Amino acid sequence: MMGLFNQATSKMGYKPRGADEDKVPDDTEPDDTSILDENEGSIIASLISQLRVGMDLHKVTFPTFVLEPRSMLERITDFMSHPDLLFGAENCDDPEERFIRVLQYYLAGWHIKPKGVKKPYNPVLGEFFRCRYDYADGSRGFYIAEQVSHHPPISAFYYVSPQNKVAVIGELRPKSKFLGNSVSTTMEGENRVYLLGRPEDKEYVISMPNMYARGILWGKMFLELGDSCMAKNEQTGHYADIQFKTKGYFSGTYNAISGRIRRGNSDIGEISGKWSAVMEYKNAKGEKRVLFDAQKDGQNIAPKWVAPEEEQEPNESRRLWTRLTHAIVARDMDAATEAKTAVEESQREARRKMDEHGEVHVPRFFHLKDGRWVPKLSLPSDPHEATQAVEKFIWPTLPPSYAQ
Repeated sequence: MMGLFNQATSKMGYKPRGADEDKVPDDTEPDDTSILDENEGSIIASLISQLRVGMDLHKVTFPTFVLEPRSMLERITDFMSHPDLLFGAENCDDPEERFIRVLQYYLAGWHIKPKGVKKPYNPVLGEFFRCRYDYADGSRGFYIAEQVSHHPPISAFYYVSPQNKVAVIGELRPKSKFLGNSVSTTMEGENRVYLLGRPEDKEYVISMPNMYARGILWGKMFLELGDSCMAKNEQTGHYADIQFKTKGYFSGTYNAISGRIRRGNSDIGEISGKWSAVMEYKNAKGEKRVLFDAQKDGQNIAPKWVAPEEEQEPNESRRLWTRLTHAIVARDMDAATEAKTAVEESQREARRKMDEHGEVHVPRFFHLKDGRWVPKLSLPSDPHEATQAVEKFIWPTLPPSYAQ
């Protein structure tokens, strides 16, 4: 354990022997790194005292300076930033093209991330986040996410744009482990994409890569995506195996991806590039096309409308964590720690009372169906009726500012 404390001193100015081996390579992009403030070294020591290599980090209390000032329930909206890549996909008669459009949407969400290594708040049981998207053509999208389980932690989410005939249902079950100078997060769960105008396609199922926070104890902190994920549609027979490549010590580059797309037993194309820059698709004929250019297309994000905190319910994410968020933005770590502890203690007390009375938490917006968390909503086929139904489902009483 003393070795770990010695390593931590690098955050306070001392560079341990062997640290050069774990430094960030020269080709790291500027926003991929972060350095702790000089007054944060002592907090690192308090974190290390809780750690053992290979341990599950669910019960570890992270210092507030590593927190991104929003909940995981809101951070999931990053993947809803480019649903326009799916709009109109149901009009494509070629099933391969529809599959590629789904991959475009999925891969386009990864370029959005906090600078350096920041961890969103762990949602508490019953917490939820909801918002609306207003698109340039006058259509709208809607999003609701809820923390449906505490042990294990499960975040369920639902995005739908009835006018654009797109829906995404999914859940995240993150599991983190301490690996020495890194923390790995296994992103269990999946996204299920539906092209509502092509009901015969049923669902496109997509899994997540793993995340690695490097430089936890020494060197610069940076985030990597690694390992493989898959996308598939059983109805059309398409399958994609996508590799998110981590940087090696002596070769490779950051943020690289590669992948092969098959239909049945036949290869029909491949994906290459960087998820933070340009990704391309080359079909079996050798024809190339750009799937997504993060520098060029990354700014085309429809803003999300969120009700002001004073119009939110007590367990909506922004209102629930408002004291912590304000303290982090103000860089007042003492106030942040106090605010974070207050929410967590309130959650523990609520669970204790439920246990005493033999009660079981019932999620508000989602329920389990065939082992999956799905919204408690039956969507009408008519787009206008569906929009009204979704609004009433997410906001039973519309906030005063909703129509503004």
